[in-house]
Amino acid sequence: MSFHDIKPHLPWITLLVLVAIVGVSHPNFLKPANLVSMVADIMPLFIMALGMTFAIYIGGIDLSAQSVANMTTVIATVALPGLGLGAALVCVLAGLLFGAISGFVTTRLLVPSFVSTLAVGGVAYSLAQYLSGQRALYMDAGLRDASFGWMIGQSFGIPHEIFVGGVLLLLTWFLQSRTVFGRALKAVGAGELAAAASGLHVGRIKIAAFALSAMLAAVAGLLFSVKLSGGSPTLANGFLLPAIVAVLVGGTPLTGGVGGVVNTLIGTLIVAVIRTSMLYFEVDATMQQMVFGIILIVAIASTIDRSKMRIVK
Repeated sequence: MSFHDIKPHLPWITLLVLVAIVGVSHPNFLKPANLVSMVADIMPLFIMALGMTFAIYIGGIDLSAQSVANMTTVIATVALPGLGLGAALVCVLAGLLFGAISGFVTTRLLVPSFVSTLAVGGVAYSLAQYLSGQRALYMDAGLRDASFGWMIGQSFGIPHEIFVGGVLLLLTWFLQSRTVFGRALKAVGAGELAAAASGLHVGRIKIAAFALSAMLAAVAGLLFSVKLSGGSPTLANGFLLPAIVAVLVGGTPLTGGVGGVVNTLIGTLIVAVIRTSMLYFEVDATMQQMVFGIILIVAIASTIDRSKMRIVK
């Protein structure tokens, strides 16, 4: 059996190996309560990574996700007193708008996605600073529970964040695997020129992918805001690199056309185990971003389709 045959199975093999290593070293890690808590804690990151999957699936990247999530925490906190549950709609629409702008700049102005999304992320960050007055904001606990208590409660011992993430996973899986739009995304990721030659509206598809990415980043920000009962222009800082790592180690390469949202679930669980293991093994907090940076390089090197990249600049 060659490496090419094993490669599609590497994500879940990696996950099992990591769980075994941490479990043998620290048996408490395998307690069901600890595992459930770990999965619940990673849900905002998972939802952000779900959205990022669509941008990477078409061969792009969305560097605005973290800033959009930060902006959403502020919008949710500011809008909650006046709109109640309607604040969620405002957050989702804001994410869609910023993602569509990123897609428009990328497809119509021909700006590479890493530049366009980075710039749009800067706009989102500035808006968050303006709305928050450059300070942390806090939600009224009563208003939060009345409108969004269903997001952070528990049923049958399982935190509702896991149910939210599961529903979004099912919806995105259906969109990717069972719709014409999902097949169009795969076609664009596999070969943009061939997709355009076959009559697909590549520009519209890419705009929709970036809009979905930012929308799910906004949902992640909303969940994070509700969990922490507040908002800040920097509340979700530190999420961007792990979200990208989750998508790539899950098996969706930067060259696109392969992988998908189920792979991102596996990748996010790998990230969760790595984060938890660094706590168990007492890895200094300042070293954790370096660890994810190294993992990112390894993930890109091992998943990228070099047949699509004859020259690297």
